[in-house]
Amino acid sequence: MNKANILVVDDEPDIRQLLQEILEDEDYDVQAAESAGTARKLRAERRPDLILLDIWMPDEDGITLLKDWLQEDALCPVIMMSGHATVETAVEATRLGAYDFLEKPLSMAKLLVTVERALENARLKRENIGLRRRVDIPVEPVGRSPAIELLRDQVKRLAQHDARVLFVGEAGSGKETLARYLHANSPRRDGPFVDVGVGTIAPQFSAVEFFGRADGNHVQYGLLEQAHGGTLFLDEVADMEEETQLRLMSALESNSFSRVGGSELVHVDVRVVASTRKSLEEEVRAGRFRRELYYQVNVVTLKVPPLRDHSEDIPELLKFYVDYFASREKLPFRRFPVPVQNFLRHYPWHGNIRELKNLVQRLLILGSGEEVDLEEVKAALGESLAEPSGETPGQPDFYDLPLKEARERFEKAYLEYHLEKYAGSVARLSAAIGLERTHLYRKLNSLGIKFKDKR
Repeated sequence: MNKANILVVDDEPDIRQLLQEILEDEDYDVQAAESAGTARKLRAERRPDLILLDIWMPDEDGITLLKDWLQEDALCPVIMMSGHATVETAVEATRLGAYDFLEKPLSMAKLLVTVERALENARLKRENIGLRRRVDIPVEPVGRSPAIELLRDQVKRLAQHDARVLFVGEAGSGKETLARYLHANSPRRDGPFVDVGVGTIAPQFSAVEFFGRADGNHVQYGLLEQAHGGTLFLDEVADMEEETQLRLMSALESNSFSRVGGSELVHVDVRVVASTRKSLEEEVRAGRFRRELYYQVNVVTLKVPPLRDHSEDIPELLKFYVDYFASREKLPFRRFPVPVQNFLRHYPWHGNIRELKNLVQRLLILGSGEEVDLEEVKAALGESLAEPSGETPGQPDFYDLPLKEARERFEKAYLEYHLEKYAGSVARLSAAIGLERTHLYRKLNSLGIKFKDKR
């Protein structure tokens, strides 16, 4: 696990040296700055996990520096320090967003406790954000079939090594769950888990999204820096645009890059995990996926079986999702009797676990009674019972378009529908679909969706 990086900003040499020595003795990685200008430069070069910031400095005061940094995304905890501050100054600092305020001369015992608590608080916030975004994903694969037991064991063993892993399986088969399970069992478990739907990133935004932007003294951290010390999950990596592939290749090879608009080389320590529903070998042969990137993400491949290949897990999956919707969404608890379970074990599940989850939710919302009836299940499955394995009747008209145009058509319709559903609230839309608000605003703008006009 990476050491937490702490930036100490103080114009007094003795205090800087003392803080650096004490914090390094506590196994922190420490950078020291004697002025606001140096602090800006060091923070731009490497994203700190915590900042100790003096209020009074010769070139710029710490309150002004804090206000400036607060305008940027993902500011780490800031602990203010001063020997001449008034109560009003301390109150203003914490009101603005500082984690805490320490008075000089510093109590080293209090300092270390405050630093530890601030870092722990930041870690818990990251975890809570991840939980809010992906509350529908189990903490580990559900099931006790030989296939799932083997997969669970393989993932736990791989988690102890930093090799890049590629999960291959049909859509909805649980690839992201396995990626999160790998992260949770790895030495990086306390670091961030950053999941990226690479197909949703437009080529013109890919450089900023992955590598961030440096604009004067302002820094926007990209996905690679956000995942520093943790795991970057590239979901459905085969959908990545060629331009994005090119930009990502060299960064993954060297674990370093330059931000857009910046000249400093940024080094990151990130484990890359990817998933695909397509054959990357075929995508490489067809010229749609770069061979060099294929070798970078495909160090170890794990095949995720479709649900029909471990149908003995269906009863446990049904129970899991009934409990989930009953506890999280307060839907009525309903039981799936043995005849219904038996019927569902023989259903083909073209949408895999995701389709099963959606079916359970539909039956709990629309059904009544303590038990789920077989005819009710058949009615809920509807036309999918008669669907052939080939072409789907009544397919959307954009199926015949090139992939880029089809994706844009789908994304526009999808986002407009949900934006209307949430009365034009981008905040509620962001929480509902699991996309960060910054990325969502860019996506809405790129698709020409006038979200401000929707009320």
